Amino acid sequence: MAPLPPPPMPTIEAIYAAYVADADDGFRDHLGASIIGKECCRALWYDFRWVTRRAFSGRMLRLFDTGKREEERLVRDLRRTSATVLDTDPETGRQWRVSAVGGHFGGSLDAVAIGLLEAPKTWHVVEFKTHGLKSFAALKNDGVEQSKPQHAAQMRVYMHLTGITRAMYVAVCKDTDEIHLERLRADPTEAERLIAKADRVVNAPRPPVKISDDPAWWQCRLCEHHDNCHGNRPAERNCRTCLHSTAVEGGWICERWQRRLSSHEQRQGCPFHLFVPDLVPAEPVDAGDDWVAYRLADGSTWIDGAGSQSELATSETFPWTSPPTRAVMAGN
Repeated sequence: MAPLPPPPMPTIEAIYAAYVADADDGFRDHLGASIIGKECCRALWYDFRWVTRRAFSGRMLRLFDTGKREEERLVRDLRRTSATVLDTDPETGRQWRVSAVGGHFGGSLDAVAIGLLEAPKTWHVVEFKTHGLKSFAALKNDGVEQSKPQHAAQMRVYMHLTGITRAMYVAVCKDTDEIHLERLRADPTEAERLIAKADRVVNAPRPPVKISDDPAWWQCRLCEHHDNCHGNRPAERNCRTCLHSTAVEGGWICERWQRRLSSHEQRQGCPFHLFVPDLVPAEPVDAGDDWVAYRLADGSTWIDGAGSQSELATSETFPWTSPPTRAVMAGN
């Protein structure tokens, strides 16, 4: 007889459930410098367009929180070496932020520092990361640029957008608490290439080509968008997956209503949402002002936006569905 599984522990389940309850939707308003090193531009487009809602377990969310707490500890550790470490901008009291591509690309620096023993007179961008044992061993053996190219790309962008010429990568092994340090030089050519890549992703009206058409390709198998890109999982319904929306300088506009959209409005959407056709795993065969018809793989027809929406459109829940004023159209 097989042994019985251990009984559930309600306290543990409740702890994890609290982390899930407190979690946000995972959608960033901007395309992050922390992920621009991804090889697949389609995956980046899906990130930026909020195609896939992230769903982490309570255990994983708690692990992320542990990583944040480690950053605070590392700031204290560096200060104890007599370095000056600024984890917030003195002018704002908030994390250092950089942006480009009309505000749609950028990120937040963990810290900037001067007085580091390796180069006391040079300002550094400081990036903190935690690693499991296997990842940490690869980092020590191969260096951050080879073992963690996304982390290296992130620091290249931060150096370029701040004008700081050096970065210090501070890594901690979660299994042994060992610390590994690396210093990187600024590379303006590489940073500009990464920013140009971000610009292409932000301004692409439809998703770029896949990194592979093989759903079993290793990068595809590990991608959170796998089932959207290679399968039939529906994209999230929000303004960024709608064919009426466009990223513009400083924000987003709805072409249908000719108005700017707040971050909250983008998440909420409106009754006239129509998916970007590439996000529907079917062939578009017909369209009208507020609908698109698709032929599905089984030969049936699905109509996006089908049915009368006039009552929904006048709901106070979607106030922007009334004609825009001149001030709204001008962005005032």
